[in-house]
Amino acid sequence: MLQRVRVEESVGTILAHDLTKIVPGEFKGCRFKKGHIVQAEDVAELLQMGKEHLYVLNLGPDEVHEDEAAIRLARAAAGDGDHGLEFSGPREGKVNITAARDGLLKVNLRALQEVNEVADIMLATLHNNYPVITGQVVAGTRLIPLVAPRVVLEKVEAICHRAGNVIHIAPYRRLKVGLITTGSEVYKGRIKDAFGPVVRAKIANYGSEVVKEEIVPDDAGAIQQAIAAMLAAGMEMVVLTGGMSVDPDDVTPEGIRRSGAEVVTYGAPVLPGAMFLLAYLGEVPVMGLPGCVMYYRATIFDLVLPRVLTGERLQRKDIAGLAAGGLCQSCPECRYPACSFGKGGF
Repeated sequence: MLQRVRVEESVGTILAHDLTKIVPGEFKGCRFKKGHIVQAEDVAELLQMGKEHLYVLNLGPDEVHEDEAAIRLARAAAGDGDHGLEFSGPREGKVNITAARDGLLKVNLRALQEVNEVADIMLATLHNNYPVITGQVVAGTRLIPLVAPRVVLEKVEAICHRAGNVIHIAPYRRLKVGLITTGSEVYKGRIKDAFGPVVRAKIANYGSEVVKEEIVPDDAGAIQQAIAAMLAAGMEMVVLTGGMSVDPDDVTPEGIRRSGAEVVTYGAPVLPGAMFLLAYLGEVPVMGLPGCVMYYRATIFDLVLPRVLTGERLQRKDIAGLAAGGLCQSCPECRYPACSFGKGGF
């Protein structure tokens, strides 16, 4: 409901329309926007603008203003506990949600869909499983109208409460990683290993470290022994490079199987990265990386590694879920992760 009030008595009220400020020859434009909550420091400027009365919104007990709604929506989406998120605003009725730490953005897609099916509100996020850095905007929310019934907001809060949280930042674990390079040509010194530096850099980018390395020939028994040695040395993740294709002398998958590891998948619906292998020895993830990881900026390794480092134990269905968006477009200038690669619906 509209109400006409004196400017001196308007502190705390909500403007029902934009107010234009004019300074001849210098400025003409909106100084106070519709929905602005009048502050004590605004009074002098409003009077200087020639405003003696304002038309303001008189909210009823069952109505909520866009600023209050946006803050409550952001808090509800994050849930209770350590969610790794911070809020900024409200600004023009919108609240930005930013990452308070490096990690992987996890989105409850079903709850997000349910939230946005409610009229008068919106919550938009980056893709699920998006690697983010501290300070990065990961979501935004606002009320669509300036004012809405309080029951609308309460309905969304109930959805978020049932979900636990709609979004959160899963932190990376700092793991000790063992790197096994396979290939008789590298083992015998005929060529220099170019795979290891790429893998070490990617792992270090997420805060973990390759602390033990070994080069072995194309021999399944030698690969099996190298994996056992890595576990005995306390490695918390083992990565193997080379020997992942179907050529007769590519025996890395066989060596991994001989180690006793539970193979989740050998093969992935991702290009580049189809010959990827994921297995587990107890709680220790074991990954066999195809040669594409050495040459391409973004591959299956970039999609799986951050999820593994958050402690997520991937299943075959998780790898299958990468199919939609699993085709890299090989852009002249790679923009990953700000692209469609790996952004399936799971």
